[in-house]
Amino acid sequence: MVDQPIIGLLMDYQDSGDFSQRPHYALRCSYFDAVWKAGGLPVALPYLDRAIDVLLAHCDGLILPGGFYPFPPSAYGEGSTNLEPLHPRFAFEQNLAAIALEREVPTLGICAGMQVMAITMGATLFRDVRKELPTEIDHLNNKPAEETSHKVYISPKTQLRQVLGADTLEVNTAHKEALKNFPEGVIINARADDNVIEGIEIPGHRFYLGVQWHPEFFVQTENPNMNLFEALIRAAKL
Repeated sequence: MVDQPIIGLLMDYQDSGDFSQRPHYALRCSYFDAVWKAGGLPVALPYLDRAIDVLLAHCDGLILPGGFYPFPPSAYGEGSTNLEPLHPRFAFEQNLAAIALEREVPTLGICAGMQVMAITMGATLFRDVRKELPTEIDHLNNKPAEETSHKVYISPKTQLRQVLGADTLEVNTAHKEALKNFPEGVIINARADDNVIEGIEIPGHRFYLGVQWHPEFFVQTENPNMNLFEALIRAAKL
């Protein structure tokens, strides 16, 4: 029997696109490649609310990936005045993230995935960091995802610092929103030069950690980002 923990990868969602004009799931291969290279077995997770218990029972760990989709007004601290239904991914992901936290399922959140983890715990977001914060960093740029765009500073004595083995890291960036307010119990483990929050973790949890950048684009080279996936796999084996 192969000792490979099963890592559930939440799929992204499109109502229509180049693949199909009908609703479908999609996710970049780089997420699957990163899990496999780190020693895990990646498995795609669909949005099945009634099957969350079954899905988690078969997963040793989770990855909540990046993605561009609309959050509800409450995510920005604006109250629930919008009568439009929740986006299918957000509706499922917030429940999945909350249950994974409660059951201490090792979880890595990436970009939007990190934001949903934080929202689930009571955080709110800036809608557009470029307009709402004084910053010279273009957090949503057109550079290839394989290229770094700015530096992040890793907080000492955090799980992220231990995992990466570095005080600073050059990262890519592809986000418009950013964390604004966050509840007690959430540790901010990384920030950019402009003080934008770039990482979070929950103390005492085996592995419930999120980063704002996209580490999956750097796993084909000798790069500390690979440590994130390897740490998730180690936690999933416990």
